Amino acid sequence: MVAPYRKRGAGIADLDSVPENMVGELLGGELIVSPRPAFPHSVATSTLGFAIGAPFQAGRGGPGGWWIVFGPELHLGPDVVVPDLAGWRRERMPTRPESTGVTLAPDWICEVLSPSTASIDRGKKRAIYLREKVRHLWLVDPLAPTLEVFERGDGNWILLCTHADEARVRTPPFEAVELDLLELWGETRSG
Repeated sequence: MVAPYRKRGAGIADLDSVPENMVGELLGGELIVSPRPAFPHSVATSTLGFAIGAPFQAGRGGPGGWWIVFGPELHLGPDVVVPDLAGWRRERMPTRPESTGVTLAPDWICEVLSPSTASIDRGKKRAIYLREKVRHLWLVDPLAPTLEVFERGDGNWILLCTHADEARVRTPPFEAVELDLLELWGETRSG
């Protein structure tokens, strides 16, 4: 496990110096540079993106009406964050932005936890998402293996449910489609 590099008192210009094989974020005036995720993290992220993207973005087997994006760069107030997945309802964002950075906070964010970044995802980033009024937050831990589902309440996050192991779930805001958590952990269901 490689710990993220940190630099206090950083600004937007510091993001330009981040190597392309790393992920740079500005959180509360601190530059945090993390290595690319390990394979279990990537499997969970891509599997979830495909499972949600087909029915909710493309409308295949689901209602459509969303933009589902892998690793968008979000410029939220003074912070620049890069969640693993984010989604916007098309009624709030009718057309996709042409810029790299998006200033409109998503309706849904998913962070896939890694041992080196879990405290950042659960701490600083979760506080930023609450401040920016993101409605739904998922925290996926491929090593635990769990999916925690949060909804923004009145000034705090409300844990709606925690799903684990081999569950098949329907959970906000994507309850129209069943997700097989076993697939997120890189396994297939027999039979």
